[in-house]
Amino acid sequence: MLYYAHLLKDFFSPLNVLQYITFRAGGALITSFLLSLLLGPWLIAKLRTYKIGQVQRTDGPQTHLAKHGTTTMGGLLIFLTLVVSTALWARMDNRFILLLLFVTVVLAFAGWMDDYTKLVRKNPAGASSRFKFSLQFLAAIGVVGYLAVDPPNAQFANSLFVPYTKGLMLELGFLYAALAMLVIIGSSNAVNLTDGLDGLAAGTIVFTALTFVIIAYAAGNVKWASYLKLIYVEGAGEISVFLSALIGSCLGFLWYNAHPAEVFMGDTSSLFLGGAIGTAAIATKQELLLPVAGGIFLVETLSVILQMGSFKLRNKKRLFLMAPIHHHFELKGIAESKVTVRFWIVGIMLMLIALSSLKIR
Repeated sequence: MLYYAHLLKDFFSPLNVLQYITFRAGGALITSFLLSLLLGPWLIAKLRTYKIGQVQRTDGPQTHLAKHGTTTMGGLLIFLTLVVSTALWARMDNRFILLLLFVTVVLAFAGWMDDYTKLVRKNPAGASSRFKFSLQFLAAIGVVGYLAVDPPNAQFANSLFVPYTKGLMLELGFLYAALAMLVIIGSSNAVNLTDGLDGLAAGTIVFTALTFVIIAYAAGNVKWASYLKLIYVEGAGEISVFLSALIGSCLGFLWYNAHPAEVFMGDTSSLFLGGAIGTAAIATKQELLLPVAGGIFLVETLSVILQMGSFKLRNKKRLFLMAPIHHHFELKGIAESKVTVRFWIVGIMLMLIALSSLKIR
């Protein structure tokens, strides 16, 4: 919305800065962060009046029992501030912004219904897995279907770019659509699985999003894309505005979610955060960088898969004390806050490794 104010630059020259993506990305981050700080106390108090509190598992780490009753569905704060900040600072005529908002709204609704069913209707099972997967599938097929008709770069529509190589492309044909859907659905569930410790998911998503802020800006600039040997994607720069707003929202939420948490995000935002990052990776044609930048989410997901596989195939023997793997470290006696910070540190290292692909060719 504010972008169009630059058309009045002849009357007030400072408005010219609003046409620059870097300025609007910074504005989006600051706006969503400040909105989170402003709205956070009100929203948390409102949720408390409805007695929307977390129900802790009795078979998990005993230290988590003290969290029973902590206000949840705080992901509404991330959702609201992200959407408002994006509407203010991004170009709403940009197709990637519309796709990202589509994924955000659909998956936020799926997560909200799960939280609402668990916490308001007092059904511990939450929304059915079929319902949640149906909405995840809808979001994924919507993105993949649209990009099949109007791809980010028509020359590489079904190609998979291999990072750290000199322009190596894998031509997948119709299999690319299946991969793209897997990226969106897998990312959505991976962040959801990671959301188990105070500040873990919100903090880790910041580093993954920051990676794609830089990637998106470079891919959307024809000179930078050429110099860094990226696939040029016209309009991809606006993705960095959306992701900057997402970072600000997560940092603002982290203000209240840092240990000991005043509020948990719940599925309301954990599902759409992963889906949005997955969509950004597909839109910038950097699908294989997502497992690098989001390596924490990948490891958390693999730990659950391996634990389930071991339990079923090895006569109920477990690989980990508990999955996802962050609980394993807790049960090994490492304090929750230390596990979270160490995962953040690994997340920062993975971000730097992912960004090194811009020069390692």
